[in-house]
Amino acid sequence: MENLDIETKADALTGSFDIVERQEAHDAAIAALRSEVEEVKGRIEKAQTAFGRAAARPLLGGASTAGADLAGFIDGYVRTGRETELKALSSTVAADGGFAIPQQIDAMIARRLVEISPIRSVASVVRTGSSGFRRLISTGGAASGWVSETGARPETASPKLAEIVPPSGELYANPSATQAMLDDAAFDVEGWLANEIATEFARAEGAAFVNGTGTNQPRGFLAAPTSTAADAARAFGSLQFIGSGNATGFDASPEAKLIDLVFQLKASLRQGATWVMNSATLAVIRKLKTADGAFLWQPGLIEGQPDRLLGYPVIEAANMPDVAAGAFPIAFGNFRAGYLIAERQQTTILRDPYTNKPYVQFYATRRVGGQVMDSDAIKLLRIAA
Repeated sequence: MENLDIETKADALTGSFDIVERQEAHDAAIAALRSEVEEVKGRIEKAQTAFGRAAARPLLGGASTAGADLAGFIDGYVRTGRETELKALSSTVAADGGFAIPQQIDAMIARRLVEISPIRSVASVVRTGSSGFRRLISTGGAASGWVSETGARPETASPKLAEIVPPSGELYANPSATQAMLDDAAFDVEGWLANEIATEFARAEGAAFVNGTGTNQPRGFLAAPTSTAADAARAFGSLQFIGSGNATGFDASPEAKLIDLVFQLKASLRQGATWVMNSATLAVIRKLKTADGAFLWQPGLIEGQPDRLLGYPVIEAANMPDVAAGAFPIAFGNFRAGYLIAERQQTTILRDPYTNKPYVQFYATRRVGGQVMDSDAIKLLRIAA
């Protein structure tokens, strides 16, 4: 009995030591957890401090879209010419490169350009961080063949590639306003500035995308080489055209030439194809009838729906030539695949209150390039016998 009492007391004593050890381990774990929490809180406080400093400075390159930045830009720079805290694009002198406008105004300009620039609305547009944009185009796919399950796999032909380097230039607009207008709090400076810049940009680039020479400006699709050869026989970069059948206008069956023009385009490219012509040519086309007296023209029956010719939408581009001997008054094609527009993402602006007093001029610039991308995707109709 005495031995049993001794063993029982020893077990109770050992258990008490176990409880103490577990309590110490628990306390150590809690202390470690508290240390980790404090460390995380410190990181969060540092991040919040850094974010607060960044938010307090207007980043006009597009990194910040806060309304306070836009209001500061309008009131500080546009209205009064204050340049404090603005981010200059030029690495040397701020006035040389101007200042990047806030992302909101840049987006407004981009939307207006799409709305009023006809070729931009249907072409392929890429935005780059530099003017040296290049794109590789496959002009011939890799060959393929059929083999048996265990047959040899001979090497196939390599694809042929062509490099597209759209020529570019600096597009500029120079709207002006009086200082009294700018001082007027009720004057919508933001809307006025975006609208004026976009209108001038659209006018200039609309002409360049059609007839541009490629020297300090985009190369228009009508400036590309032309040929009557079919896609398989024509050199890459040359656009195919068909004649109208008359040296000064259309022949007795112009609808047949338009149908031929449609089906010169590959079936895969006809999905999304568009007619492009100016209003004078459009007036001629709208009067054309089939043999049974039906008009080829199909007006849009629903608001917002484009008018159609032979089932395809029509884009009115003022810079397309009129119907005349040797001219190309009508283009048909998938411009999304056929024409590439490359542009710098940001518009820069320089405020000039000195050149034309009492007017304040806003010199806005943007680098834009353009070139035919897939010459199989655009077809032309030429006024020729």
